[in-house]
Amino acid sequence: MGIEINRRGFLKHATLSMLALPVGSHARLLLRGENPPDGELAALRAQLLALVNQERAEDGLTTLKLDRLACDIAQAHATEMAVNNFLSHWGLDGRKPYHRYAFAGGTDATSENDSATDFYSPMSSLEIAEAPIRMHKSMHAEVPPDDGHRKAMLAPQNTHAGFGVAVSGFHERLCEIYVARYVSIGPYPLTRRPQSRFVFTGRVLDPRYSIEGIDVHYEPLPSPPDRRWLQIPRPYSLPENPISLYPKLPANRVYEDGSSGDIEFPSPGSFRAPIELSRKQPGVYTIAVWIQLGENAEPFQATHVCVRAE
Repeated sequence: MGIEINRRGFLKHATLSMLALPVGSHARLLLRGENPPDGELAALRAQLLALVNQERAEDGLTTLKLDRLACDIAQAHATEMAVNNFLSHWGLDGRKPYHRYAFAGGTDATSENDSATDFYSPMSSLEIAEAPIRMHKSMHAEVPPDDGHRKAMLAPQNTHAGFGVAVSGFHERLCEIYVARYVSIGPYPLTRRPQSRFVFTGRVLDPRYSIEGIDVHYEPLPSPPDRRWLQIPRPYSLPENPISLYPKLPANRVYEDGSSGDIEFPSPGSFRAPIELSRKQPGVYTIAVWIQLGENAEPFQATHVCVRAE
């Protein structure tokens, strides 16, 4: 049998956006140091979404919609950071952004931007409202090679966004979550025993897109980090060295490693693949489906589905 298709190197890289550096600001009016009321928070989210869509339109990109789950997850993380005075993609429980979204029921691929403003005296309602816009604009103004936040905002594949703004004392935090929604996932186990298997199913929402592969990433179960560790901004990513699955090939054709592929397509747009939780140790397996629009477009991740093995 001859070698038919090369395995794609792009399936080995999934670095996500980086943290912003804290932005200092001085308050002028001694009024407030608590979260904006729901009405003001909704207005802030609408303003941030309009700003992102304006920035994307300037680059000829599609418009994003507000995602309720992303807003809820972003708000919880922003609140945790503000109350505990830290800035990190990791939470107090050790979860990363894709853990938080997936464990809350999300299946889409996400990326997260975080930023901070620390005041030196109580702030006014106006300053509370202005700070997130200033933080967002600061991240959008980044230049290569330190432009991870800007790339997250302007990723062509994004379809939705969620925003969290939280204030505690003199600390204000902004969390932005960007979502790529292209695949509907069938029922799957939230937890399974180590070294067990299950069948992962789904369908592409837009028939123009094709499934290019599936990566299965393993990492140990999250654990609470030291509070001092959370004080140091650092980027996050999916774990390295995933197990990669590829579409099944026709008879008498194989990939470079001699395999014939694992992903089946029982009907147009739908797919199924065997997922093995291969390690003896407990951990989290994150399933990333890669899709592509046509033969020449850049493939991208469309899911971050997390399954706990314990």
